[in-house]
Formats: sequence, C-alpha cells, structure tokens
Amino acid sequence: MPEVPLSVLDLVPISTGSGAAEAVRNTVDLAQHAERFGYHRYWFAEHHLNPGVAGASPPVLIALVAGATKTIRLGSAGVQLAHRTPLAVVEEFGLVAALHPGRLDLGLGRSGKQLVREYAAAAAAPPPATQASNGLLIPEKPDFSTLARSSRIGLTFGLLQQPGAESPDYGEQVDDILAFLGGTYRSAEGLDAHAVPGEGAQVEIWILGSSGGQSASVAGRNALRFAANYHVSPSSVLDAVDAYRQAFVPSATLPKPYVAVSADVVVAEDDATARELASGYALWVRSIRRAEGAILFPTPEEAAAHVWSDEDRALVADRVDTQFVGSPATVAARLRQLQEATGADELVITTITHAHSDRVRSYELLAEQWNRG
Repeated sequence: MPEVPLSVLDLVPISTGSGAAEAVRNTVDLAQHAERFGYHRYWFAEHHLNPGVAGASPPVLIALVAGATKTIRLGSAGVQLAHRTPLAVVEEFGLVAALHPGRLDLGLGRSGKQLVREYAAAAAAPPPATQASNGLLIPEKPDFSTLARSSRIGLTFGLLQQPGAESPDYGEQVDDILAFLGGTYRSAEGLDAHAVPGEGAQVEIWILGSSGGQSASVAGRNALRFAANYHVSPSSVLDAVDAYRQAFVPSATLPKPYVAVSADVVVAEDDATARELASGYALWVRSIRRAEGAILFPTPEEAAAHVWSDEDRALVADRVDTQFVGSPATVAARLRQLQEATGADELVITTITHAHSDRVRSYELLAEQWNRG
C-alpha cells in the first residue's frame, strides 16, 4: 500500500436515463473493482430526497457491499446523527460487524441542515480566495444564506425526524455511541444499557467535519480519526484540520492525530477527455446549492446546452475550481499538493461521471498512477 493510501467515497449517483436499482448495482460493481485496484476503504455518504443520489442509508449499503467484497474496509461518511439515536446507530453497525468483523468504519456526521446554517453564518464576511503555502487553491466561501432559508431544506429534515423531536448535542451523541460500543453506557438516572448487537464490535470510529467547529473539537478530544471535506467545503479545509490537531488528546488507541481529506476527481487518458466527462458536474452542484436536490447526473451534451447566469456560476465556482480533472499524472500531482497542504494521512476520492464505465476507469487510472509513486 502507498505511504498515503487512497480510499473511495460513493454517493450512489443516478445518471439521466437510469434509476436507483442500476445505481445500486453499479455501486456493488465499483466496490469490487476498487478492492482489486487497491483502494483502502469504501465509504458511503447519506443523502435524502435527491433524484440523482440513491445513498439514503449507509448501513444498508455497507451490508450489501460487504457480502460482495472480501477485504476492503467499508464505512459511512457519514451517518447523520441528527436523525438517529446513538443506540440505533450502534445496533445497525454491530449487526453488520457480526458477520464482517474488523472491516467497518463508523463515520459520524451532523445533519445537512445544521451544516448549511453553519456555512451561512461563516460566509457572512468571507475571506477572499487564497492559496496554501504550496499553491493549493482555498476558494472564497460561497453565500449559503438563500439555501439556509429554503423551504425544501426544511421539508427534508422535517421528514427525517419525529414531530416535535429535538436533536441532542452532537458531542453528547458521540459520547453515548462510544459508551455503547465500550459497554459503559449509563443513563442520567444511573441505569446501564447494553447494545446487542453492537457492544464490543470491531468498528473504527471517524468524525466527519467541514469546518473548524464542533466536529473537529469532538474528534480531537475523543482521540478519534477525522475526515475533512475538501470536495464539499474547500474554503475551510485547512481550518478544519488545524482545529482537529489543536484539540487532539492522545490515547492508547490513537496516540497521534489521523486525518483523511476528500477530493472530487475525474481521471481519463488525457486532460481533454477528462474535462468532457466532468462537464456535468457544475450543473449537478448547482441543483444541490439551489436546494432542488441533486439532479440526475447529466450527459456532457445536456450540460453543454445549459444557459448559465452569473449568479449560478458564482454559486458553484468553489466546487468547480477545486475539482481535480485530467490525466492520471495531472490529477495525481494535484492530489499530492492537497496532501502536502493538509498533512493528510489518507485521501478519499469521490468521482461521478454519467457513464458507469468511465467512473470505474477513472478510479483504475488513478490507482495505477498513484501506486507508481
């Protein structure tokens, strides 16, 4: 395995002309290929009410893929704790771990609604775009105020919770999950409770973070591994990893910080072909940031036919400018730049193209190049 391993983040995308069933079959196929290509982990994100994304339940997807693979680690990136109880999370992952011990990563995230509000507040007075010391682009934060007020966002997260339910503090939920896994849970009244399955499960815990806020501090004080999202929030990736390292308290399990950083990537045999395959990405990101829900991933022809406004171009600029697109050598060089700037111990690659075969080939070309060093 290379000194800095590569892993996969899969949103289970649905392309135009396709459906959810084909997307899930493609995911199983891609996971099998990723295992053969030498990727270290295969993670699933959690998204809801998105026409172009079928990854609604990471635990279910993990269970499906676990039975079709042998060695690659499988996990969530991440479970949205605002919509689940700690007990339910531990039992779900404990159930899968019972048949696949030592292969599971439990990545814990906050809800999209919470993150959108956090981004909107942070973008009130955004710093200008800049570069890390090695030239990595750190773009200006986009304006999420409209997205934060969207009735569609409110509907999505209203449907994910029971009427009148309140989300507990994120840090307290993480504490409860660790207690259930370790068999030390006690209620406020002093009663013990034991998760079966789940207690003692061989599950590696990760915290997902897009800023230098609560997620980074929770990961650090609990000596947990931390995954920072350059592909979702490139403007705050350096803040996130710095905050995590500053908050880190060593433990016997993890004596020093461990950071994974994500990147959105499309690789083809040459730069021009890669740019064509990636051409639907901006339109797809636009649909997310317009609170329409991720659209079916468009063909290059559909993307070319779209008429862009200046406002929409600005809305997606940070994501488009930080997508790594090109030949294997081009993309590998930019990934090394990202790794150097963040000090990442691992890189997590997410790739979406309209055709499944192009997506598989992108991961194959990148692995070949990366493994050559």
